[in-house]
Amino acid sequence: MTTINNCIEFLKANDGYLLITHIRPDGDTLGCAAALCHILRRMGKTAFVWPNPEITPTYEEWMAPYLMETKFTPKTVIAVDVAAAHLIPDGCHYMVDYCIDHHPTNENFARKTFCEPQNAACGETILKLAKALNGGLDRETANLLYIAVSTDTGCFVYGNTTAQTHQAAAELIEAGADIRTLNKKLFRTFSYSRLVLESMIYAGLKRYHDGEINVATVTLDMMEKTGATEDDCEDLAALAGRIKGSRISVTIRELEGGESKISLRSDEFFDSSAICALHGGGGHRMASGCSIFAPPEKAREIIVKEIEDALA
Repeated sequence: MTTINNCIEFLKANDGYLLITHIRPDGDTLGCAAALCHILRRMGKTAFVWPNPEITPTYEEWMAPYLMETKFTPKTVIAVDVAAAHLIPDGCHYMVDYCIDHHPTNENFARKTFCEPQNAACGETILKLAKALNGGLDRETANLLYIAVSTDTGCFVYGNTTAQTHQAAAELIEAGADIRTLNKKLFRTFSYSRLVLESMIYAGLKRYHDGEINVATVTLDMMEKTGATEDDCEDLAALAGRIKGSRISVTIRELEGGESKISLRSDEFFDSSAICALHGGGGHRMASGCSIFAPPEKAREIIVKEIEDALA
């Protein structure tokens, strides 16, 4: 692991940057990659973001100015908000020179890693780099980092939110982040398909351990019947935890090829990352993820037993 000063010197010393986001990219990895790309360009560097094919329409307008040109040959590759090598998208075949992250379970797959696990979002780390490298924030950086910080904290309501997170948000707002537009688009606008999908998720909710464990399932059939797309799946992991009395919530999403993606959320008393680590996943104590190569019903049986064994 390196320090923030090491990271700053590295970014100053190199050029020809390609920034990589993780599979099924969320607002934190995308906002951070775009923001760091903008920061580097303000320094006079050449920088692009690898065109992750899973970028959803929600984020396309913010990512478009930064996506890699077809003839670009990178000299320096940086992974942003990527905790493990297997989270790098298929088709992105580059040796990672530096990883900037905030996951405690980071596997140190890059040549060098700068990780701040105390941060709720990787955006908080990129904010520090922006101030050090650019001498301050412009409106574009503020918008992109607000996307990163707000989405990884569920608009500042998740348990990972800290006083430092709110301080970061205040800095971004003061620098011109358009929170009226961003909050409406990211948190208060949903498609009809998404709302119908939510109704099916709640209808199929399973409860265990006197209602302390709540499991939501999203199948491929549900996606097809509602007409929901990947863009409609943002933040589905938060739904099951809304139930009164819930302390551990699990969202199981069926993917192609027999894979079930598991998103685990918990109160601070329970270590979600320890459960996900059993399946090669990880994340944070109160928010982690993994994959189980089994149908949703079997995946639910496996994960619930592991949670109940841990509680016992």
